[in-house]
Amino acid sequence: MLTGRNIVLSALLACGCHGVYAESSGNSPMTESQKKGALFSDDLSIPSAGEVFAALNAPCHPNWVTLLTPATAPVTTDRAQLALAVGVLAANGYIAVEAQDGQQVKNIGREMMSLAKALGVSENLMGRGSSLIEFAEDNAWDSLAAELEATENEIKTTMRDQKDRNLIVLTSAAAWLRGTEVATQIVLIDPNPQGISVIRQPELARHLAMQLDGLPPRMKNKPLVAKVQQTFSEMVTILDSMGATPESDRSKLLQIHDAAAGLVKEIMNVSGGTPSPVPSPVPAAATMQGGTKP
Repeated sequence: MLTGRNIVLSALLACGCHGVYAESSGNSPMTESQKKGALFSDDLSIPSAGEVFAALNAPCHPNWVTLLTPATAPVTTDRAQLALAVGVLAANGYIAVEAQDGQQVKNIGREMMSLAKALGVSENLMGRGSSLIEFAEDNAWDSLAAELEATENEIKTTMRDQKDRNLIVLTSAAAWLRGTEVATQIVLIDPNPQGISVIRQPELARHLAMQLDGLPPRMKNKPLVAKVQQTFSEMVTILDSMGATPESDRSKLLQIHDAAAGLVKEIMNVSGGTPSPVPSPVPAAATMQGGTKP
């Protein structure tokens, strides 16, 4: 039986970056009953940002170096915001791995450990931090990606064991939010509708919106958490309406990107709440690999 994680991940890998307007390449897409029957059997079933980036990577050739952001955690004592920041940092870690920036991975790992300590869930994580540093110094990128996901999942598992399941919801939502910000930017830079199939996952957005709505009132009513929940609810409506034309989808992706980017900045206490503009699509003959900037 497929879990929610496997169903969504199989959709990501099957769709690749061929776009919703391309003809089928022989892959069998999920049926509607499979989509509706996604179990999401536990709070760790959400695909990681790294898995989303992997689905975009080969065909879209993102210039990951230009997508890196400084690994600085917010200064706050609010546990909800700290949990959201863990998710953002985890997604940033996958970007750093794709960019093969070992120093940035180490910085992100240290910040994640600091946040885990502030949340009181760092007891079993010291070994993970050491492994992240070791793999980064050895440029062991595949091992580093696996260790980063293991670190993220171990933080969530410790939260669950300590009866902090609500924090897992926030961490998963924020990781997906940052991943969506980056994924939409990658697709919007491309002159063709490449990668829209990877982003168009209304079932997952709906699941996250429902989890956020189910948080206890004392947490759900925090302004930042309420804004995250509202954004996911609006994202469901937008994603459900996609697929008409490339032009309309680009407008909707830009709307999703701007909402996600603005929220990520608020979570990380970055000055200036408005998102950076997305560059216009590069010419079809241009490349985004190496040092070429979009």
